[in-house]
Formats: sequence, C-alpha cells, structure tokens
Amino acid sequence: MAEDIQAKLEKYRTAPFDARFPNQNQTRNCWSNYLDYHRCQKVLDAKGVDNAPCEWYRRVYKSLCPMSWVQKWDDQRAEGTFPGRI
Repeated sequence: MAEDIQAKLEKYRTAPFDARFPNQNQTRNCWSNYLDYHRCQKVLDAKGVDNAPCEWYRRVYKSLCPMSWVQKWDDQRAEGTFPGRI
C-alpha cells in the first residue's frame, strides 16, 4: 500500500477530479482536504506510524486553497480558535 501511495505522489501534478465536489467552486474541496490532512496526521502520530499517506491530502489542499486561507487556518489552529473539527 505504501508503494501505491508513493507512486501516486510521484505522478501528482494537481488535484484530481473528486465526484463529491462536481461544481466549479472548489472551496469545500479545499476545506475538506485541509481537515482530512490534519485529521490523518493526528491519528497516525497518535499511533506512532509514519504519516506519509497524509501527504496526498496536503498536496491536494496546497493546490486548491489560497495560501492566505491556509496561513489563517494554521494561525487559528496555533491559537486554539480553529472552527473545524480535527
């Protein structure tokens, strides 16, 4: 499985089509992948497992989300005022 993820990461160029978000507006896709990345990271860190599989979510949200949003969310997480459930 790790080889499959590694192969996908090597071929990654931009966020692929996600049937959950078929519209042109990709705001929800951005938000969802940001949350999924941090949830994945939290779970795998708690288990003491390598969090390399989480990199897929990070690459997707980095290609979809404006960096100002990501910076704001990172600041909110650091302050403890982030509105999402991680």
